[in-house]
Amino acid sequence: MGFERFGAVSFTSETKASDFVTHLDEGKLEATKCNNCGSMYFPPRMDCANCFSQDISWFDLGNEGKLATYTIVNYGPSGFENDAPYTLALVEFPSGVKVFGRLDKQLGADDIKVGMAVQPSTVILSDERVTYEFKKI
Repeated sequence: MGFERFGAVSFTSETKASDFVTHLDEGKLEATKCNNCGSMYFPPRMDCANCFSQDISWFDLGNEGKLATYTIVNYGPSGFENDAPYTLALVEFPSGVKVFGRLDKQLGADDIKVGMAVQPSTVILSDERVTYEFKKI
């Protein structure tokens, strides 16, 4: 199985970065790094946008990032309208990579603070689909 398993709504079934789903199945949120110039990417890329190299490797973002900012979505876009309200977060990891994703729905508005420590967590959706979210540490 490949990238068609990623997310609640999938817009593509094939990508050069389909190993992203395999890593999520292993409980790891991974990004990519160009071995030529050092550029790091999330979402993962298999071709460097900076130097055009295809010498790319995967790396684990780790178990802790810091919440940089967030927003509460009250009206979701097509495919997500039944999920609202939910909280979208921008999380910065020690590598400097910033990742956009959902915060755990169990967190109340009073529990969310910019700068708080969060960890990525794999989420299994219906039909064996997989995604990730961030939980407060």
